[in-house]
Amino acid sequence: MSTIFGVCTLVVAVVIANVCHLFFPRFPLAIYQILIGVLLALWPLLATLKLEPEMFMLLIIAPLMFNDGQSADYRALVKDRRLILSMTIYLALFTVLVAGLGLHLTLATFSLPLAFMLAAIITPTDAVAVKSLTAGVAMPENVDQALEHESLFNDASGLVLFDLALTSLESGRFSLVHGTGTFLYVFFGGIVFGALAGWLLIKLRLLLMQTKVDIGQIVIPLNLLTPLVVYWLAEEIHCSGILAVVSAGSMHSMLNERLQLTSAKVQIATSTIWQITSDILNGIVFVFLGLSLPAVLGATTPQGLGTLVVVALGLYLLTTGIRYLWARLNLVDLKGNPESRHHDALLLATGGIHGTITLALAFSIPTTINGHPLALRNTMILLAALVILTSILAGAIFFPRLLPPKQNSYTQDEFKAGLVAAVQSALDRINGGHDHPRERAKVADQLLSQLNLDYQVNRTTYRQLLAECYEVELQTIDDLTKSGQLASPVANQYARLLATTMRNNTAIWGRSFFRGLLHRLKWFRHRRQFRDRQPAPADQQQALRSLIAKTTWAVNDHLNAIQTPENVNEVALIRRMYLYRLRPHNRRRQLDGEVLHQLSVTAFQDEHSYIQQALAAGKLSAELARALNEHISIDELVYLQSS
Repeated sequence: MSTIFGVCTLVVAVVIANVCHLFFPRFPLAIYQILIGVLLALWPLLATLKLEPEMFMLLIIAPLMFNDGQSADYRALVKDRRLILSMTIYLALFTVLVAGLGLHLTLATFSLPLAFMLAAIITPTDAVAVKSLTAGVAMPENVDQALEHESLFNDASGLVLFDLALTSLESGRFSLVHGTGTFLYVFFGGIVFGALAGWLLIKLRLLLMQTKVDIGQIVIPLNLLTPLVVYWLAEEIHCSGILAVVSAGSMHSMLNERLQLTSAKVQIATSTIWQITSDILNGIVFVFLGLSLPAVLGATTPQGLGTLVVVALGLYLLTTGIRYLWARLNLVDLKGNPESRHHDALLLATGGIHGTITLALAFSIPTTINGHPLALRNTMILLAALVILTSILAGAIFFPRLLPPKQNSYTQDEFKAGLVAAVQSALDRINGGHDHPRERAKVADQLLSQLNLDYQVNRTTYRQLLAECYEVELQTIDDLTKSGQLASPVANQYARLLATTMRNNTAIWGRSFFRGLLHRLKWFRHRRQFRDRQPAPADQQQALRSLIAKTTWAVNDHLNAIQTPENVNEVALIRRMYLYRLRPHNRRRQLDGEVLHQLSVTAFQDEHSYIQQALAAGKLSAELARALNEHISIDELVYLQSS
């Protein structure tokens, strides 16, 4: 139970960090997650929370890598195979060799196996951390793709080299031939096994879908369990489980392209679930890092901590310098312009940010070797954590200075204005008809909900429109009374309800003494007229319901006439208030589902048509039109699924 409580607390911490980053986006999300983890470490119930390295890799790292694989473009992976080999094998090997020898020569306490082990730990990079730091800047596409593809496969290189160093430490000897053979088997064996397992699972999924289309309750759990099963089986045959899940994920990216729109519901649901899952798992990694820091720091003296900070900074500068020279000397083809080679090399070097795999490998360091405690375990974990923090801080500092701010061809205000105009065009079509008024009102309210995410109400405009609606109600009563369609008891009852409503709204009732006096004179005039009218009908409640419906539709017609893109939010709020007032009186009257569906589909088509016409007329840019069409299409899809 304590483990479940701890995991739930980590998830809550991730959510809190996301909220903090939402309101204060200046700092990277990972920083918030680490800080919250440090605060959680002060809680005695969580201070002793531990997650076994094997479980950490299986339950967190494997799903993350699988999702990265199935989100990647497999054609781009094949096209960049030389870049991937250069970055994930040659660069990884060279980095471990140089950093390991440098650490061994600098600190005599680190034997060669331990030095190579730590170098292997700080070799893998984290594309998710890079994306969180470059969200507000314009990263060149060639460098961005190189960093993403590198992070997919160099994790496995780090894991294999870590295992080789650990084996050498345990046995006390290292064979170059045996080590090379093991590396090739583990590396390429993981790729082949993952591709085969992914292909078999795809065949199973297609077979299930041919039996019955969109069986999400089977296909989605199968997809979520795939990385766990593939990783476990690959590790059982001593292949790289990480590369196996990446390879299986790449096979699934091929499946998604083959399916296209034949399984839209399943694909959308799967994509959404994986997006949420990956965000939570990534957050848990950094929260767990913060949670572990106090215990590791507590085992280090202040003097020792200062030395370790210097060593960690030196390791980061060394690995970053190697990455820069690797790109500058054209040992990896970034496919950029020769003039930008220096700039691209700087970005590639700064983009070597460490995260999930580095932390997982650090906690994978065994506590004992051949029955003897490993004295430098806490030191190595702390060095890895310091390198992670240094890489994140360096990216947060230098990326904004190396890259221009990311800019769209449109502003957020222009997007809002375009969306309001598109919704208004559909509302004009809906409000232009006179048949099926209840269904049209329902669709109008539904369309206005598209604007709810940016729902800002001008209180002055709202009060003015609401006062006009009260006037419409009073005028409707007056007209019905003059035509002899309204009995005085019913009119009196409705007038009292209306007066109470207005008195409750002090901003309207007390806005003007003369306006309030005018309303009172109207009511007195109505009451004097009501005395001479016919007696009340037998069913006064039915007559009152009928009157409420008539005044509501009169107000609705008035709102249709005065609605503009400038007051659409205020009109929507008032319209919804009046429509909700009808609900208790219309419980037995069902809306026509076919008419409702047809009106809704037509309204969404009208919105798309407006955008196309505005694009052709030059009122919208191509990028803004694409963003608006995407937003409306998602709203339409949500409506179709809910209906």
